[in-house]
Amino acid sequence: MEGITLESVKKSFGDKVAVKDLTFSVAPGEIHGLLGPNGSGKSTTMKMVMGILKPEAGRISVFGVDVLKQPVEAKRIVGYVPEFPYLYEYLTASEYLDFVGTAYHIDLKSRRERVDELLEALQMHEHVNEVMSGFSQGMRQKIAFTAALLHRPKALILDEVLNGLDPRSARIVKDILQRLAGQGVAIIFSTHVLEIAEVVCGRITILNEGSLIAEGTVKELRSKAGMPGSTLEDTFLRLT
Repeated sequence: MEGITLESVKKSFGDKVAVKDLTFSVAPGEIHGLLGPNGSGKSTTMKMVMGILKPEAGRISVFGVDVLKQPVEAKRIVGYVPEFPYLYEYLTASEYLDFVGTAYHIDLKSRRERVDELLEALQMHEHVNEVMSGFSQGMRQKIAFTAALLHRPKALILDEVLNGLDPRSARIVKDILQRLAGQGVAIIFSTHVLEIAEVVCGRITILNEGSLIAEGTVKELRSKAGMPGSTLEDTFLRLT
């Protein structure tokens, strides 16, 4: 079964080509790193997978659902954490997650159980009735991550999901992602912290100026760079 598939996808903003003829796929159960320098097209790519941006050419599907032709169906099975999540900060965490759960048509009992499960895992349960305007960046990130998982998505699109998290919280999120991958969830994971990508991701796609310049496991990327035994950071710098 296919997970997330992009075929010859292109996106421009005026004269600037942000993504050029991009093709790659993420299998069910795979945490797939999407790496690249600033402006390489990572966030644009993820927004196209989510249906937030529309590609000029190409095809994107999530578990067989065409993102362009069946946008609502696609969003039902995908969870998304953008690089800068927007929360309704004058709601409490409970009110916000209740709103998200209602949008996904999750019944009250199921969404309350799911919220309790996730917030307890993320050590946020004691803050559930606090207004989010007083939350730190890391606390906001945990709420955005919880919202992305509420409807038990088949695919996850995570853009710098570990931003602002302390080491313990980052480890908890990484453990949750590994568990979800074990359940067959297809995950696109973008980060600037290459040491994290090296540990978390099974396969990695590297973009530069909108083009795919390398793809494979860390071992395969090292081989392509002619740097066996190097760190992913050194490999990345050589390839880009």
